[in-house]
Amino acid sequence: MYSLTVADHVMVAHSFKGEEFGPAQRVHGATFVVEAEFRAEKLDRLNLLIDIAAARVELRRILDGFDYNNLDDMGEFAGQNTSTEFLCSYIHGKLVEVIQAGRLGEAAKAVQSIKVLLRESPLAWAAYEAAL
Repeated sequence: MYSLTVADHVMVAHSFKGEEFGPAQRVHGATFVVEAEFRAEKLDRLNLLIDIAAARVELRRILDGFDYNNLDDMGEFAGQNTSTEFLCSYIHGKLVEVIQAGRLGEAAKAVQSIKVLLRESPLAWAAYEAAL
């Protein structure tokens, strides 16, 4: 299996509902390093998995949709605890939409799975991986 990973970062504010979250129930900030790993069994005719530049552009476009925002104020996230795990799944879904729309080119049709990993710190991170 081949893989190609692109990375970026995002800064958000948010809060959580539920006693389990203790002080994180209050609005707080988070900075995440975001890694998107694309996997495929084969390469295209140019020996590429996907266009790395296009993947970086599309990941940035997705992150721009909520970077430097309070997620609590965004309708798209209404009623959600925007945990690290949840955000991994959200970004994954957006990347699947990008591939289905053809914005990563013909080679991306061979992508079988995507893994999105968000690093909160050097000591804590979460990921979501699923087949397309």
